[in-house]
Amino acid sequence: MTSIQIKGVPEETHAVLRRRAAASHQSMQEYLLQMLIEQAGAPTLDEILDRAEQRGSGGLSLAEATAMIRADRAGH
Repeated sequence: MTSIQIKGVPEETHAVLRRRAAASHQSMQEYLLQMLIEQAGAPTLDEILDRAEQRGSGGLSLAEATAMIRADRAGH
């Protein structure tokens, strides 16, 4: 397993994370590791949109649909 070190964490941020870890009955390392695993396990909006575009719907691309909506809103 690899390690991550983060330098320059603001004191207030560190204090908040320390309190949250304690409230969860976890060490700071356990708490942050859990957060990182959850974050990495959930796709970002961009990843979801990329997957949808790769699958294709046989219709418009996301860019085409966006352009049409913008043109409609602009009254064109």
